[in-house]
Amino acid sequence: MIILTSNGLSSDALLREAGKFVIAQGKAVIITTASLGYKEKDWHIPRLTKELEQLGLSVAYFDFDFEDAEALLSYDVVEILGGNPFYLIKHLKQAENSAVIQKIAEEKVLIGISAGTLVLQRNIRLVAQYSPEMNEEVGLTDLSGLGLTDLEILPHYHRYMERFERFEELAQQYEKDNGCKILRLDDGEAIFIHQDQIYQI
Repeated sequence: MIILTSNGLSSDALLREAGKFVIAQGKAVIITTASLGYKEKDWHIPRLTKELEQLGLSVAYFDFDFEDAEALLSYDVVEILGGNPFYLIKHLKQAENSAVIQKIAEEKVLIGISAGTLVLQRNIRLVAQYSPEMNEEVGLTDLSGLGLTDLEILPHYHRYMERFERFEELAQQYEKDNGCKILRLDDGEAIFIHQDQIYQI
């Protein structure tokens, strides 16, 4: 089960839907790797923790910088916090980490948030055209993602319209150049992928 979100389970509708797939009294973990310089102190953490707790889950935190990916398999829900997608995918594409994330998507509940959503897609070229500076210190040349979905999602859509010049124009050009359709996702919205079903809330 994969839930691709813009900013977490930040609406009642998303919490209700996610609750259908969550084990009561289960365990959740938030991967903080992409939040460079903040990690568990990221200002989103209290809200994200509360959302998961509302589903009856206990919540822990995990960082690929310091921990073994195998530990993630002991959780029922794994949520990938946003931040720097280039730094995050660099860690996730290590063979053992990629295999663990794939297994979680197949057997448990995997939730992506912002950059955590982007890295689960086929590539992160879409975000690279808006924020190439985020790759300066990481230095990725291969922008492929984990490929857990063929969807192309642009999170924080209306919020980022004001942040980036030519935001929609660049999105349309990307669609034309790559022969694809971008799903423009606002905060409070998500794509649910369960078995053969794909639907948006």
